[in-house]
Amino acid sequence: MKVGVSFPTVIDSPVDPVAFARKAEEVGFESMWVPEHPVLPVHSSSRFPGSADGRVPDTYSYMMDPFVALSAASAVTTTLKLATGICLVPERNTILLAKLIASLDHYSGGRFIFGIAAGWLREETELMGGDFEHRWTQTREQVEAMKELWTREEPEFHGRYVDFPSVRCYPKPVQKPHPPVLLGGRARNVFQRVVRWGDGWFPNRITPEEVREGREALDGLAKAAGRDPASVSISISGQSPDRDLIAGFGEAGAVRVVLQGQGDSTQGALRWLEEAAGKVLG
Repeated sequence: MKVGVSFPTVIDSPVDPVAFARKAEEVGFESMWVPEHPVLPVHSSSRFPGSADGRVPDTYSYMMDPFVALSAASAVTTTLKLATGICLVPERNTILLAKLIASLDHYSGGRFIFGIAAGWLREETELMGGDFEHRWTQTREQVEAMKELWTREEPEFHGRYVDFPSVRCYPKPVQKPHPPVLLGGRARNVFQRVVRWGDGWFPNRITPEEVREGREALDGLAKAAGRDPASVSISISGQSPDRDLIAGFGEAGAVRVVLQGQGDSTQGALRWLEEAAGKVLG
């Protein structure tokens, strides 16, 4: 079982991604995942998923840009996988995002994992130029366009949200055909999306039994689509450092568990990494 860690978001004393990445690799974690929320509107009618009062946590306003943090982490590590957990695709320019990812994958020696979602905060999505009502349709089209940019010498794309003529766009990713695309979420159509145009499912705060059910659904859909079920992975996020729970996820069909990083400062986060590693690794 692969075990990764998410980068903690702290209000008063932001955690240093360089120190966090070094320590994560040193103690044996497989990957580092950085979340994304570029901006939060002061006034919003959207409710935070899973919250009793619907209020968005204050820490969501303090998230670093994931690609800046992961680039810093890349420069001081050699084996640690570098992942977005998650990237809000409809809130980004497709061509620039494709180039960011290819550049990071290139300079890191092929260590990038593209965890994505379409977002739940309408006001943020629309502020950043996304089509909230059709955000998964937009996300799919953007990913399809990025795959063209990553895999073809002179790609072109003509869609509803992305439209460009034949272009040259380098570097290409080290990973072939491209970095793995893992889809977050637990919406009704998530399994169909994963099988049709993704490489894996990346749900948050889920149980082993739900993973087992998801594995069965993905296997059935993959076989029906003529795809090898083994080509569709399951990675779990938002978990605590519990060895038995992690083993349960593995038995249910997951290949990776990402622990929810903790710490109220850089030193606090480094201590947490050591303690968490002692509980689940080795």
